[in-house]
Amino acid sequence: MNTRKHNTRWMVGVALFVALQLVLQLTGIGLIPLPFIKATTLHIPVIIGAVVLGPLAGGILGGVFGLCSVWTNTVAPSALSFAFSPVLAAETSGGTGALKAVWIAFGCRVMIGVVAGWLWIALKKLKVNDLIALPIVGVAGAMTNTVLVMGSIYVLLRPEYAALKNVAMEAVLGLIMGVVGTSGVAEAIAAAILVTAIGKALLHVPAFKRKPQAA
Repeated sequence: MNTRKHNTRWMVGVALFVALQLVLQLTGIGLIPLPFIKATTLHIPVIIGAVVLGPLAGGILGGVFGLCSVWTNTVAPSALSFAFSPVLAAETSGGTGALKAVWIAFGCRVMIGVVAGWLWIALKKLKVNDLIALPIVGVAGAMTNTVLVMGSIYVLLRPEYAALKNVAMEAVLGLIMGVVGTSGVAEAIAAAILVTAIGKALLHVPAFKRKPQAA
């Protein structure tokens, strides 16, 4: 009976976080268009969901983030959308390009929830105070997104990125590091604040007040 209640509560919790992600997506504040990339807030529910529901839930929510990213970059493309839309990537680079876009859009985003969830479990096993653990997880989750996405673009799409920016191949690393050091750091700071504030509140809600589980 307790297992059944836990599973039901877990599924309801995942559904609530998915609904929040869809609200962010539909209101346009989940992925905010910038000249060459889209800034995101969709990683916040992924990280918080991983904290209160576990790594599996975080991975699922990361997948939803990936779906939102694919949709937005396909129907409202920016200059870099070929890196996040398998449809656009297939049109320019064929099946190989589509697979690269699938990893960047889905794989990197799934890893946000997996990393955040397991890091939270590790920190709680070490008995780290919530007010310290939550911002650490927030920063780690946000930087997982930024580093994996921009790192994958560097490894998998360096020629295309150089052509987009109209720079030599040797200059791509500097541009990638610039994105990580600017928008990446800004997103990490925002994640630390929001994950701490929202996560601390949710951890006091009876439905979420429990020891972190792997699922």
